[in-house]
Amino acid sequence: MITRFTRALPVALLLCLGATVPATGSASAAPATAATTCYGGAVTVRYGDAVEFGPYWTTSRCTDINMRVIGGTADYVNACVKFAKYGTCNRWTKVGRRWTTIATDVLNDSKFTVPAGVPLEGDDAVMQIAF
Repeated sequence: MITRFTRALPVALLLCLGATVPATGSASAAPATAATTCYGGAVTVRYGDAVEFGPYWTTSRCTDINMRVIGGTADYVNACVKFAKYGTCNRWTKVGRRWTTIATDVLNDSKFTVPAGVPLEGDDAVMQIAF
């Protein structure tokens, strides 16, 4: 017991003084990469190529499904989330150039599609969907 205390005392003292103690073991010396954020895992889709996007499966990256318009002639789109389990849209949401939540509190590994529509016939839109 005295040996453990004797070894731990210098480490505790260094930590109290703000020093860092190198980790032991087989940890890699390579710098840690940042975890992918919810938006960092977004997929890019183009209205005109399709009007319903997917299927996709929700992930642990996001607790919601988010969408934004990033290009094209349309300033906004109307979109909803259609979960395969139910087969109908949750609610139509107007989505502009900022991230907008189109479904909340989604369960991981849920299959879904995203139907979308532009406000004027002939408009096109490039969008990102984060899930």
